[in-house]
Amino acid sequence: MSVPVTKGLSRWSLEIAIVLMIVWGVNFSVTKIILDQVSVGALLFVRFLWMLLLGLCLLAWLYRGRFKASIPSRRDVPRFIAAGLIGHTAHVGLVTWGLHLSTPFSSSLVLTSGPLWTLLILAALGADRLRTPQVVGTAAAFLGILLFMSDKFSSGVLRAGLGDLVLLLAAGLFSLYTVVARPLTSRYGAPVLLGYTLLVGAPPVLVFTFPVFLAEPWRALPGTVWLWMFYAVTLSSFLGWLGWAWINQVRGVAKSAPLMYMMPPIAGVVSWITLGETFTWLKVTGALVTMAGVAWAQFGSGTGRTVAQADSG
Repeated sequence: MSVPVTKGLSRWSLEIAIVLMIVWGVNFSVTKIILDQVSVGALLFVRFLWMLLLGLCLLAWLYRGRFKASIPSRRDVPRFIAAGLIGHTAHVGLVTWGLHLSTPFSSSLVLTSGPLWTLLILAALGADRLRTPQVVGTAAAFLGILLFMSDKFSSGVLRAGLGDLVLLLAAGLFSLYTVVARPLTSRYGAPVLLGYTLLVGAPPVLVFTFPVFLAEPWRALPGTVWLWMFYAVTLSSFLGWLGWAWINQVRGVAKSAPLMYMMPPIAGVVSWITLGETFTWLKVTGALVTMAGVAWAQFGSGTGRTVAQADSG
């Protein structure tokens, strides 16, 4: 993405981020619908193969005639490897497995712990000075999530299930990926970041899931499943990862992370419409508290100050 385009779009970064949260919120139910008919391993193979091809094709088009210019410098190769293994191999694999074991609504709730992980990582690195509105807004949003989940945990933490525990780990990995990848986005842009991290992160998953892919009864799948996979892989995953990298570059990690709290209400509504999930008044209250926390974290500190980003390399 060129500098003029980035500058021209930067004033729309919040609106674009909100659209992305809607796309990702809907994708929880979409992925669950897919996983009802396709195994986890088969879906991961299709996702990573298609993502890798899209990423390399995008790089080839953007850098046609000068592809060597897209190759990362030697000093950044370790960071690309770490980002690929953390963000793609580990995070995506765990999210898909966790969603298979859990529900769309519960998955979205657990994954919104990501901003808290991000703030903790940035604070531990001493790379970001967090202002009071960000801390208060994030804490309020987290309390809203606790209200969401209160009935689920009322009989003990173990009722959360393996799926939610897996998703909690995945949320931490995504936050770590966000911090690791942030300087790479600044230096190379989102397409290069996505293309080369997929080149690192996709092969291990493809090798591991290839036998499952071959054993899958693909001919028995209805056509609608392929449409849902197009949404999940092309729109939500490929364009979503490009958009998230660009949003973090423009808005900053600490300001963009709290936006992920928008996903639970969106995922909840879509899951209620498509899968028939029901919600108590505690969950409705939790949604309102969550949205209030997001608004405060985003707008409570004004727009005139910037947030430093983590870059340990």
